[in-house]
Amino acid sequence: MWADAVLFSAVGDPKFDNNPSAKVRPEQGLLAMRKKLGLYANVRPVETFDCLVHKSPLKEELVRGADFICIRELTGGMYFGEKYQDDEKAYDTNYYTRKEIERILKVGYEYAMRRNRHLTVVDKANVLASSRLWRKVAQEMAPKYPEVKTDYMYVDNAAMRMIQEPKFFDVMVTENTFGDILTDEGSCITGSMGLLPSASTGEHTPVFEPIHGSWPQAKGLDIANPLAQILSVAMLFEYFGCKEEGALIRKAVVASLDANVRTPEIQVEGGAKYGTKDVGAWIVKYITEA
Repeated sequence: MWADAVLFSAVGDPKFDNNPSAKVRPEQGLLAMRKKLGLYANVRPVETFDCLVHKSPLKEELVRGADFICIRELTGGMYFGEKYQDDEKAYDTNYYTRKEIERILKVGYEYAMRRNRHLTVVDKANVLASSRLWRKVAQEMAPKYPEVKTDYMYVDNAAMRMIQEPKFFDVMVTENTFGDILTDEGSCITGSMGLLPSASTGEHTPVFEPIHGSWPQAKGLDIANPLAQILSVAMLFEYFGCKEEGALIRKAVVASLDANVRTPEIQVEGGAKYGTKDVGAWIVKYITEA
């Protein structure tokens, strides 16, 4: 029997990152789960918190009010295409079909219709054949959504634009590899990767997880930021139509930040020390008493 949803954490370990010859890696299980469940759409919101804009490496006037969503195709591209490696050569195939592109663009347009009706299609159509198919399909679909302003941007330009003018974006849709990289860049806008949740949806059971990877070095130290995981729970509730419950979780997170109940990497100078468990307990108490 399928579960209604999966709340997932993070996988990975530096010992695998630095061993190119490793035959088994934790990420293989994650990719297999996405493929098995048909989770082709990864929804990653990038939203700033007013009390944390000073933590962003960007100027306050650039990031305050930034609020956009990256729709990342999750089961195609180089991560799943044909691969080969020996001591002299290696390749990864960036393979996409029209069907895969159409369905993820449809998700992008649906989100744009619910937001500010602006969709940016990110590709590398000046170099990659796979990106030229992406752009061709997007140009064919755009007239079906006349209410949405559709623009097209090369991935290198998009990466630069996210730093120069993050408030330009509303909904961004792109392929697997580009989406992985751009959303990590997006986390810097908010001031911490520990603040961004995500939802992976598609053919079967949806998965909700923070976008940050694992942090084995922090094991047992009680310093990891739990907010991205908690906000992933808010996305889970909202996915099932429980909007009030999701809103309460978000309100609790904002309240904890405003009260300076924060883990070390986002705490204000001279602020009280709170660990992972302390922050979680404070938010539970807030929700319980609401």
